[in-house]
Amino acid sequence: MSATLAEPPAPAEPPAPPAPPAGGSRPARVPVARGYRFELVKLVSQWRIRLLVLACWIAPALFVAAVSRQSTLPTDTLFGRWMHATGWAGPLVTLGFAGSWALPLLTSVVAGDVFAAEDRLGTWRHLLVAVRSPRRIFAAKALAGLTVILLLVTGLVCSSAAGGVLAVGDEPLVGLDGHLLTPGDAAGKVLLAWACALAPTLALAAVGLLGSVVLGRSPMGLLLPALLALTLQLAQMLPLPVAVRLALPGYAFIAWNGLFTGPPQLAPLLIGVAVSLVWAVTATALAYALFLRRDFTNPADDGSGRRALAVALLPLAALTAATVAVLGLTAAAPTGSGIEQDKVQRSLATEFAHLYRMQTRQLNRPDATEARLKTSAACTKGDVPAGAHGPGNDWRCVVTWHLPGVAATGTAVYQLDITADGRFVADGDGPKEVNGYFLVRTPTGDAPNPLWQFDGNVELLHATSKG
Repeated sequence: MSATLAEPPAPAEPPAPPAPPAGGSRPARVPVARGYRFELVKLVSQWRIRLLVLACWIAPALFVAAVSRQSTLPTDTLFGRWMHATGWAGPLVTLGFAGSWALPLLTSVVAGDVFAAEDRLGTWRHLLVAVRSPRRIFAAKALAGLTVILLLVTGLVCSSAAGGVLAVGDEPLVGLDGHLLTPGDAAGKVLLAWACALAPTLALAAVGLLGSVVLGRSPMGLLLPALLALTLQLAQMLPLPVAVRLALPGYAFIAWNGLFTGPPQLAPLLIGVAVSLVWAVTATALAYALFLRRDFTNPADDGSGRRALAVALLPLAALTAATVAVLGLTAAAPTGSGIEQDKVQRSLATEFAHLYRMQTRQLNRPDATEARLKTSAACTKGDVPAGAHGPGNDWRCVVTWHLPGVAATGTAVYQLDITADGRFVADGDGPKEVNGYFLVRTPTGDAPNPLWQFDGNVELLHATSKG
């Protein structure tokens, strides 16, 4: 017998390759929503961001509650002298501090580092491989930074309001023209003031994004929003023309005080908000354009350079010059400081009349309306009896009023210190029975005479109506 060798089995055919995705074999890009969640988690996972969130949601409440219980109040801050009387003064004091220091520093830490962190860590190529779109990377990072900034600002508002209301109470607030705001009206204006302060905050955040893109690893990108805010603060202290003052993006940090006069001084506030938003859009667009022009294949290219710096700064300088020109041509903007004798007299007389009625109620005296009091003021500045103008601490005013049924005319003397932004502090200089220092009984306890010292505001633009 002959054995027959068995043939080996035929090899199995290899599996067919997977079908390519519809529209080609190129992998799909990561959507912006997914990139946004990734960037947001990266930001919140940083210890300094968590510490800032915790501080913004706790520290203002503790600060306002503690200061409201002290015998000495921050009278050099707007609404600081009313922190004993109402809880709604606390968030306004916090807003004044936040606009000068807290918000610029917060935007520096968040927006000023959102792009520079990738340069320091050298992770741009990994991020581009994962997302595959510089445009989506920019959108995700900008939205994540904006979300964190809004979370921090919300914490400042809620914490300071809660601390003030819990420590002092939901009481009426005295406005900058002396009239009383109901608790509901005060709460609404406080929230609106903080909402208006978001506009310059967004402008600083956009400048932070621009600095983070342009300066790359340089620490100057991180400090750019804070340095800009400090420069704007110093500029607002100078006796600048009104058009220049309104053209600066930080003016909305000051102009919110116009909400607390009657009628509200809305024109400067709206201009300040509009200028800040234009700055925010312009700086963000510049950051976006420069980011897309970067060479991510070169690890040494971190976006910095003289040309990029010039491209970033020149459009913002041109924007400021154009804004000054437009505002200077409008009829509402004076050519000088905007602080004029008739405006000072009108503001002081209106506020004195409202506060005089408050004092009358506190002392249980017969009340009289502002129309029957016929309050007026005559002010001089230094040795200038007529046509006085400009800021300074040498303003002297004599207020007169008439009580119904009394032949004699009442008079009171005030020394005024008016700053370049239109805020003034009136200090009573006699007679002692009217505007001297003494305590009066109020529903919340003993308080200084409301006519002794008070804050006011002079509208820098041409007044459209009389208060």
